[in-house]
Amino acid sequence: MSTRTLVRVVFLVVALGFGTWAVARQWDQVAAGFAQISWWSLALSLVAVVAALCCGMLTWRALLADLGSPLPVRQAAKVFFVGQLGKYIPGSLWPVVAQMEMGRDLGIPRPRSATAFFLTLPVQLGSGLLVAAGTLLAAGPGSIAPYAWVLLLVPVLAVLLEPRVINAVIGFGLRRLRREPLERALTRRGMLGALGWALCGWVAYGLHLAVIMVSLEPASGRLVAFSIGAFALSWCLGIMTFVVPAGAGVREVAMVAVLAPMLGQGPAIAAALVSRIVIVLGDLICAGTAALAARSAVDPEASEAGRNAV
Repeated sequence: MSTRTLVRVVFLVVALGFGTWAVARQWDQVAAGFAQISWWSLALSLVAVVAALCCGMLTWRALLADLGSPLPVRQAAKVFFVGQLGKYIPGSLWPVVAQMEMGRDLGIPRPRSATAFFLTLPVQLGSGLLVAAGTLLAAGPGSIAPYAWVLLLVPVLAVLLEPRVINAVIGFGLRRLRREPLERALTRRGMLGALGWALCGWVAYGLHLAVIMVSLEPASGRLVAFSIGAFALSWCLGIMTFVVPAGAGVREVAMVAVLAPMLGQGPAIAAALVSRIVIVLGDLICAGTAALAARSAVDPEASEAGRNAV
């Protein structure tokens, strides 16, 4: 086992250990929180998560199309959602490896697949921090104050998301790797399209958390804005931690810290755990549905080809 792998395993074990201890210490409150969450809340939350995941796929698809490889929605969904299951495996490169291999079957050059994948992360991170700042400030200035330091990344990401800067960085990286330059440079129109889908995704993710929180806190406009900001902020903190699969533990710790002042420690833990479970279910549903839809789209063509051959 390499040192890097050992560090990831140790980090994950420690994070899960502290998480288990926190749940056990607050178990009565956590159990009470779970008891308050209804089945209809879980169902609506799952619908919102699926919508958010689809927005994530469309963000990646917009970037890939702008780089020169437009894909039909069914094929894009299969490559993206099935590849994204790799984020649950320790190590941060499994999703991009899976997407590169499946994309190659569709005629997408590997460097282009990798570029679209790695561009998706700063797009989601930058848009997520902007959403978190705006919604948490709207919900109450005190909600964002403890995490104001994270917002220092916003101007940095805004500069990095300028297509001329991105294209220069990509070109430099490919030259250092002694690879051919990309056939098409990223455009401002393509970047704005990706950012638009990313913003829609944050709204859907926030609504999924809001539906869960409605069972724990009386509904209000402030609650919806707070939920959107809380989820975006916790996700961004999770994605900045690459040593654990899918930000496991980090996102939940951040979410509990943000939610606790409004809900209390026990209900906040319950909400964070339910959110994680719903998102995992959403990932599995999207991957399975996309794979079946892509297969049904290909099968008639294959059958027709077989009849013509005969």
